[in-house]
Amino acid sequence: MRRLLFAVLASLVLVGSAAAATVTTKEVEEALTCQCGCGLTVHSCNHLSCGSGIPLKQEVLTLVSQGLSRDEILLRFRDKYGEKILSSPTTEGFNLTAWLLPFVAVGAGVLVVVKTVRRWTAAGSASGEPLAARELSEGERRRLETELAKSEP
Repeated sequence: MRRLLFAVLASLVLVGSAAAATVTTKEVEEALTCQCGCGLTVHSCNHLSCGSGIPLKQEVLTLVSQGLSRDEILLRFRDKYGEKILSSPTTEGFNLTAWLLPFVAVGAGVLVVVKTVRRWTAAGSASGEPLAARELSEGERRRLETELAKSEP
């Protein structure tokens, strides 16, 4: 009984990993940029007789039917057409900047905002006590009373 249970579990694991390893043409086509100038992925290119998208789709279908993984197929396309064929930059070398720079810019912006707000709040409390708490001079008091008398009906 245990052997049967073990065999069933082992076959489920193998079938699950085989299903996870299969790649679809859509996955690969979405990772490639069409070279016709439309700016879309190979899968999304909407030109009816695209001179770039149709041959690339056929090439992807051939490589997928050979059983190659997604990464192997993308590596072949990168070697053949250069990095411009990939719809997103790789995470190595200079391309790493395209992934990191937005986060660095947002972080720098947050720091600038925090420092500015701290400077503004520190400048406001530099006098020590609020303006309402200080005593008015005799001249200020007379001016205040004059202004209040003008505004009363």
